[in-house]
Amino acid sequence: MKPSDDLVHASITLDDAGIATVTIRGEGKLNIIGTPAIVDLRRAFEQLSAQDGLRVVVLRGSGDNVFVGGADLKEMSALSVETAATFIDGLRNLCESVRHCPVPVIARLAGWTLGAGLELAAACDLRLAANDAKFGMPEIKVGIPSIIHAAMLPRLIGQARAGWLMLTGENIDATQALAWALVDSVATLDRLDDDIAHTAQRLASYGPSALRQQKRLLREWQSCDLDTAIARGVGEFASAFATGEPARYMAQFLNRPRGGAQTGS
Repeated sequence: MKPSDDLVHASITLDDAGIATVTIRGEGKLNIIGTPAIVDLRRAFEQLSAQDGLRVVVLRGSGDNVFVGGADLKEMSALSVETAATFIDGLRNLCESVRHCPVPVIARLAGWTLGAGLELAAACDLRLAANDAKFGMPEIKVGIPSIIHAAMLPRLIGQARAGWLMLTGENIDATQALAWALVDSVATLDRLDDDIAHTAQRLASYGPSALRQQKRLLREWQSCDLDTAIARGVGEFASAFATGEPARYMAQFLNRPRGGAQTGS
């Protein structure tokens, strides 16, 4: 995929394995995102989502000190009731473009992840953090509630822990985030990229149709009742066989050198 020359606040790379990296290029040392960055990042995900060869996306900050330090306070301080709705809807659309990306999105979380940055990370499917990472939802400290994809946090970490983050505005470190299941793994900074690459390569090696189907199902299960999710699984399982992937990947598994672990439904 040829990088888009018109994206200022986001850069895209896509390798031969179908692993894309989207780098957030916000403002200042804290990689703050305002409307221009929000628009560019959403366009980056829209462009990637249209790529048939896409397998995995890694979303990261532009350095090792911050993922995203929040939304642009200078821009927000000048908002009115009408323009506030427009601004936050833009951020909502960005997070939705990540959440609805057809392939798994891995958040690379090093340094600070605050406010809008944590909402963006919550919209990702997997969150891998450096051991120096810090997380927080400080909106209450500047007179606004945490909203839009902050609504995902009670599902991820529980009502009490999400309440503590959003009512106190205090930060937690990587160890706490791992214990709360806010992140999926923690590594030293010098190991983080290797861990992310290993995870991305493993996902990219799976059947692309099955991977996309599983991502979609995980998203749909968030909004439907358990009985419906279970019942729909019969049709979903059957439809997977129309892709040819089960025959191919099961044959590879059955013909592997003996001694490996068994797997299956």
